[in-house]
Amino acid sequence: ISGSAIAQTAPTEFPAQLPHRQGLSMEMPNVGEDTQLQAAIAAPTRPEADKARDVYRHPMETLTFWGLQHGQTIVEIEPGRAGWWRNILEPYAAATGGTYVGVSRPLDGMGVEDGTADIVVVARAFHNWSRDGRVGPYLQAFYKALKPGGVLAVEQHRSGEGVAVETVAPTGYVPESWVIRMAREAGFELDARSDLNANSADDHDHPFGVWTLPPIRRSEQDGRTLTAEERAAFDAIGESDRMTLRFRKPLTA
Repeated sequence: ISGSAIAQTAPTEFPAQLPHRQGLSMEMPNVGEDTQLQAAIAAPTRPEADKARDVYRHPMETLTFWGLQHGQTIVEIEPGRAGWWRNILEPYAAATGGTYVGVSRPLDGMGVEDGTADIVVVARAFHNWSRDGRVGPYLQAFYKALKPGGVLAVEQHRSGEGVAVETVAPTGYVPESWVIRMAREAGFELDARSDLNANSADDHDHPFGVWTLPPIRRSEQDGRTLTAEERAAFDAIGESDRMTLRFRKPLTA
């Protein structure tokens, strides 16, 4: 999908502008001295391919921004076979007296008792869920699993604003304002936004969607093959432009 095609698609279900920040912080997090988290990120058992991506995914800063702490019950949604976040969160939970739970089918169960999770982590999934109506039901399941004051932590490929979700989701991107609106409709409060995983070099317009970029680096599809020059140009962009959001379940929920 070309950038020009996206620009001509009028949004139908959400505002073109992000909600007013109302004092929400866009600052980089203060990275504390959590030696267990540092150890989990640097662990020799963590795959080298995972560590090579730290420059793009900023695990220490991102987890600090989300408010990860010792002894928490951490639920990760659809961690996948590679388990990039799982390879940090599971040993961290074990080392700090916490619990890690990976959930592949949220509507079949969240793996924890209702109202007991401290943090639910969702990474790069909203574009998939938007295409078959799972966003609302999944968010409701996350809300139910979290304790009052618990955190919904979101990392997601970010499109430009003012575009329709159904147009850009097949490319792997969705608008930040749409994710915020959907979470608010499920009862969450937006606690903070950060641009620590932003990438201004990503114009969101790639032949094979976000999967053109690292780490997937798709170079051929439907008879279209990237030239060596194109491949090098997309590699130079790095990983996608991403929103990083922290929502909370209200204390009075």
